[in-house]
Amino acid sequence: MKHIFEITEKKKIATGITSLTIHAPLLAKGAKPGQFLILMVHEKGERIPLTIADYDRKKGTIRTVFESVGKTTSMLSSLNEGDGLFSLVGPLGIPSEIKSYGTVVVVGGGIGVAPVYPIARELKAAGNRVISIIGSRSKDILIMEDEMREVSSELLVATNDGSYGHKGFVTELLSEVLRREKGVKRAWAIGPAVMMKAVCEVTKPHGLETTVSLNSLMLDGTGMCGTCRVTIAGEMKFACVDGPEFDGHRVDWTEFINRLVRYKPQEKLAFDLYKKEHSE
Repeated sequence: MKHIFEITEKKKIATGITSLTIHAPLLAKGAKPGQFLILMVHEKGERIPLTIADYDRKKGTIRTVFESVGKTTSMLSSLNEGDGLFSLVGPLGIPSEIKSYGTVVVVGGGIGVAPVYPIARELKAAGNRVISIIGSRSKDILIMEDEMREVSSELLVATNDGSYGHKGFVTELLSEVLRREKGVKRAWAIGPAVMMKAVCEVTKPHGLETTVSLNSLMLDGTGMCGTCRVTIAGEMKFACVDGPEFDGHRVDWTEFINRLVRYKPQEKLAFDLYKKEHSE
């Protein structure tokens, strides 16, 4: 039986990290860098937002990369090629602003490297000199290095534990780049909230416009539920329809980070029950 949203390729690209390519011609036709999708694994499952890591308009496929950190992502990673998703909605969100700037910097941390990839690719295609910085906690969870190298003018890599590349944080490499490069026109940063906040703290003294992608809690993805609300320059915005990209220097980071952990106890309970059910 052929599914509407069939998984055409599945790869384990790092420890606990999966890449899925999904047949979705209409989504692939309209997908652009910076956008995301919302999917359901089965009819009674939860809706989860995942960023678009790639798309192929000719093949009619989109690619998403995720880490198995809870119940739904673990269920998703258990699917195989030929399996189908119950629901897939997208592309959602406002696309990245791609044009010719000159020299730009893109920073991807952890899973954030995946959505940074199409942004870097299109920036390079638009004639920019793209300096890419990617990082992870250790080498075994570093993703998409080869893909990023292909679409970058220069690629720098950091791992927190020093198991590969620069020992330390991506912000340290970013500081070095901004010291030696006086003509950087724009920056993008996608990754954990604390990383994006730290990147903005590095770029702010340089007056460098820095775009971040806010991975807020989300439900319907159409601006109706208010779950994904964030505060930008004192105004309430919805990450799903006003974003997910925003000026990082205008984000209320304290509020944003606090909201991300609101349902951690419930998420842990659901994941513990799921693991118990599947271990018996």
